[in-house]
Amino acid sequence: MKKAVIYARVSSTNDRQSTDRQVIDLKTYASSNDMEVVKVYEEHISGAKKNEERPILCECLDYCISNKIDSLLISELSRLGRNVDEVLANVKLCKDNNLNIYFQKENLNIFQSDGTKNPFLNIFISVLGTCAEMERENIKFRLNSGRAKYIAEGGKLGRKEGSVKTKEQKQEEYKQVLRELKKGTSIRKVAKLCDVSVSTVQRLKTEFDL
Repeated sequence: MKKAVIYARVSSTNDRQSTDRQVIDLKTYASSNDMEVVKVYEEHISGAKKNEERPILCECLDYCISNKIDSLLISELSRLGRNVDEVLANVKLCKDNNLNIYFQKENLNIFQSDGTKNPFLNIFISVLGTCAEMERENIKFRLNSGRAKYIAEGGKLGRKEGSVKTKEQKQEEYKQVLRELKKGTSIRKVAKLCDVSVSTVQRLKTEFDL
């Protein structure tokens, strides 16, 4: 039985979005294709972040390559990079290390069933990725236009005064998380031990320089 790893990501850095659906769907795919899922990586981080700023993704790719995993299962192309160049760079990395990637939404694999490289993969990625980038730019334009109109009509942006927690408040509320991070415990393990989201641990690790 081939070994597989799942990588799931949502853009929300709080608990409003969940990776559960991605994981369930990919586990179903693995089961129907005679694959054993040996590890699941879940990340809550903005899709605008560079790949090197996605610690869970980097950890996932390192694990797959070093442990000679057969397939990395991902829900869609955008989970592997913020733009076409980053997606292609990660695809090349995996291709060079004989790690297959399956993109569920696009129904694409790096390698075909006979083990040969998919000759159309880079073309598909470039076309689909470019369309996704154009859509993001359109959304950004509409959001900026809406903000400008709101401000022109007297609206105010930003959090309400007093809604942001002070550093001291965070130290008290998340003292167990900070204690584990100081001990060198991994982000995913801290999240499980302290019953908080991975994104919360990531933010605290960065803010307190741990």
